[in-house]
Amino acid sequence: MIDTAIPKAEALVEALSYIQRFHDKVVVVKVGGSMMDNEEALSTLLADIVFMNYVGMQPVLVHGGGKAINEAMEKAGLVPQWVQGRRYTDDRTIAIAEHVLCNQINKFIVSFIQSQGCEAMGLHSLTSNVLFAEKVYLNGEDGRRIDLGLVGEVKNVNARLLQLLVQADAIPVIATIARDNAGGKLNVNADTAAGAVAAAMKAEKLVVVSDTHGIRSDPKDPESRCPHLTVNGIQEMVKTGAISAGMLPKVEACITALQAGVGKAHIIDGRIPHSLLLEIYTEAGIGTEIVL
Repeated sequence: MIDTAIPKAEALVEALSYIQRFHDKVVVVKVGGSMMDNEEALSTLLADIVFMNYVGMQPVLVHGGGKAINEAMEKAGLVPQWVQGRRYTDDRTIAIAEHVLCNQINKFIVSFIQSQGCEAMGLHSLTSNVLFAEKVYLNGEDGRRIDLGLVGEVKNVNARLLQLLVQADAIPVIATIARDNAGGKLNVNADTAAGAVAAAMKAEKLVVVSDTHGIRSDPKDPESRCPHLTVNGIQEMVKTGAISAGMLPKVEACITALQAGVGKAHIIDGRIPHSLLLEIYTEAGIGTEIVL
């Protein structure tokens, strides 16, 4: 018994300095990827966020939709339309996305956190909205603008409301359907939304939780994880193609946050049990830490 208890005590002692350092500090956690479709993995991560709240941190949660939106569209008989590799969002698509994100996923997350004894508030287009966006267009040939439908980019965040909630010891849970200036609804990328939230709140950390072990110098080699990178290093890896596709919005969100004054950004794998706590409360970490 003693042999197994001592390592637990040592882990608590190691965590103590981090608990002291991050007391009353805002940490924005973005949750997405395939782990959103794994209720056990998601519940473990949410329990970690509850732990963070109980030891004095101020977590803010931003979530995407995983495969649930695609599955709901399929059931509705909608065939996704793609424009330069990005999904075109029409009225029916955003209605389905809003239902899945707000009425299903957001409600599950809020209910789970509340069941653990913490206050939580869902923030989205059907309740108190904190994300405000402008419609996005792609650049086509000859300077033409290519329409993506109801897709937006976050331009403003109601950081005041978020600050009031965390100061009241409640965990904000943000679904990524934003409003435009006219009150219309726009679908926004969850990674970039999380970066905007972290920047607006001047958070201590932004942690992007997904289904990747962090950033790899060789995307095909699982052993090539980079535990620590600078923004310059990230930009070089983008140029060489080591960072591409789905990793791009994640690193762009991290850079946005860091350039706005956020202390550190992290990209971690949420499929690893307690990866969030391991990244924040241990020396070794488990993903990729990014700094200016």
